[in-house]
Amino acid sequence: MLPATFKLCAAISYRHLRNMTGLRRQAAVAISQELSKLACRSTGPSTWINQVRRRSSLLSSRLEDKPFSEVEMSYIKQGEEALQKSLSILGDQDGWKTETVVDNGDKVLSKVLPDVGKVFRLEVVVDQPLDTVYSELVDNMEQMGDWNPSVKEIKILQKIGKDTVITHEKAAATPGNIVGPRDFVSVRCSKRRGSTCVLAGMSTKYGAMPEQQGFIRAENGPTCMILRPLAGNPSQTKLIWLLSIDLKGWLPKTIINQVLSQTQVDFANHLRERLAQTAVM
Repeated sequence: MLPATFKLCAAISYRHLRNMTGLRRQAAVAISQELSKLACRSTGPSTWINQVRRRSSLLSSRLEDKPFSEVEMSYIKQGEEALQKSLSILGDQDGWKTETVVDNGDKVLSKVLPDVGKVFRLEVVVDQPLDTVYSELVDNMEQMGDWNPSVKEIKILQKIGKDTVITHEKAAATPGNIVGPRDFVSVRCSKRRGSTCVLAGMSTKYGAMPEQQGFIRAENGPTCMILRPLAGNPSQTKLIWLLSIDLKGWLPKTIINQVLSQTQVDFANHLRERLAQTAVM
C-alpha cells in the first residue's frame, strides 16, 4: 500500500510542481532527500524506493528546464523514433550483404528492408578516442563542409533541449554531376550512455526552410552513427554508420547504390584526415 501511495502522490504533484515558480525546486529536492533517508533506514534493498528516488531526481532536473512546446515535443519524438528504428535495424544481423571492403579494413554492407528500402552500413575503426570523434561530429557539426567534399553546408536551424537539433544540409553534386545537388531538412538527436554514443536522425518538415532553388529536396532516415571505444584499445573508436536515403529524381538504382556506398567509404577517409589535422593543431 505504501509504495502505491508514494507513486500516486508523485504523479499528482508533478503538474502542480511545474506551475510553482518559487517552491518547485525545493519541493522536488526535499522529496528526493526524504526518500533517500527512508531507503537508508530500510533493512534491505527496496526496489520501489529506488524507482521513485530516480524519478524524483529526474523530476527535479526537469523542473529546471524550460517546458517544450507541442511542436518542439513532436521534433523530440521524431528524433527518438529515428534512434529506435535505427538501432532496431542494426540489431538485426541477418540479411546483410557485402558491398565494399577496403584494404584498411573499412567495409560497407547493405540489406533491403520492406518498409524502408535499401540501407547501407559502414563499419570502420578510427585512430582517435571517442570524445575527439564525438566532438567533431556533434559539437563541430556545422564545420563538416570544410572537410567533407560530399557536404556543401550544414546549418543548425533550431536547437531543442540538450539532445535535439533541426538541421539543413546541402549535399554537393557528385563528380561529373551524375547526381545533382540535393538538400535535406532533418531532425537529429544525440545520446551518450556510458561509453557508447548514438547520433540519429531522419527527414522532417520545417516551415522556415522551404525547398531551395537549384536543389532537389531528398529524404533520409532512419539513419544513425554509433561510436564506442574499440575493445582493448580506448584510444581508437569503432564507428558504425547506418545510411538510408531517398535521393528523389530519376536515377537508376545501380548508380544510387554505387554512389551511396562510395560516399560512406570517402566519409571515413575524410574524417580520418580531419581528425589527424586537428590533433596536431
